[in-house]
Amino acid sequence: MKMKKPLIITALIVGVVALVILIGPYYILTEGEQAVIVEFGKIVRIDTEAGLHLKTPFVASVSVYPKKIQSWDGSAQRLPTSENQFIWVDTTARWRIADLKKFFESVGSIGQAHSRLDDVIDSEVRKIIARNPLREAVRNSNVISEIERANVVTGLAGEGESAESLSSISTFAEIKFEPVSVGRDKQSVQMLEEARRITPDYGIELIDLIIRQIKYSDDLTQSVYDRMIKERNQIAQAFRSDGEGERQKWLGQMERELQQIQSEAARKAKEIMAKADAEALQIRNSAYNRDPAFADYWMAMQEYRALLPKFRKTLTTDADFFKYLYNRRAR
Repeated sequence: MKMKKPLIITALIVGVVALVILIGPYYILTEGEQAVIVEFGKIVRIDTEAGLHLKTPFVASVSVYPKKIQSWDGSAQRLPTSENQFIWVDTTARWRIADLKKFFESVGSIGQAHSRLDDVIDSEVRKIIARNPLREAVRNSNVISEIERANVVTGLAGEGESAESLSSISTFAEIKFEPVSVGRDKQSVQMLEEARRITPDYGIELIDLIIRQIKYSDDLTQSVYDRMIKERNQIAQAFRSDGEGERQKWLGQMERELQQIQSEAARKAKEIMAKADAEALQIRNSAYNRDPAFADYWMAMQEYRALLPKFRKTLTTDADFFKYLYNRRAR
């Protein structure tokens, strides 16, 4: 019995030592970690340095949190603008624990921190988007209104055609964009500033916040497509109208040139015919003067050949016209 008692005591001591070693009066923090030590529900210490740290066994509890910058990715929200047009807004942010004591008391865990950030950031995003028109969220500057588009019109002009000939189209097709006074980047800054007023209450420092993506909602997308189609149809109609005007101008010019050519051709034809008639008359007179009797006979034969086939009735042959038909001497 005396031999067993020291063994039992030794076993108890070994067990206690093993239990103490197992539970440990120490804990280890790696780089980028910090810890809150709580005893009986009260924070007794905050450790921020990496290494081996002591704690009260069985009494102290250690909660470890990251010191590194954390990312927050919100879910895309369907939000209304000031014109009550709905868009999908996707935001992202970076944050870190700035006051571990306040963070532990008000939030407790990283998962709960993300939930709090969801509430804060989503609320501020909704408020800023609803305060501004759609163009302020979609565009970031007025550079689209400063683009020189004269080269586009010049490229449409054909060979020998200047850009001025398409002035009606270029004036009509010039799209006017309303100016942007805030823009997407400044909206992100406004969201960040508004959210920063709330996050220190949770021991959180919000480093930055940006709008990652903006998409039109389905109903707005269709209206945007309809407006684009309408604008392109108007521009196409302007091209067609300008083309029709050019067509009428060229047809009028062609008609004037055709009339001028026909008039000139008619004048030259009359001149040629008059010259030919004069030459024919000269030849006829010359032939007549050489042998008037034969010439008279020949011309009479030509007239008979042309006119007699058309005669339907002859009442008398005493006319001088028939002298070579019924006059023996004339034959």
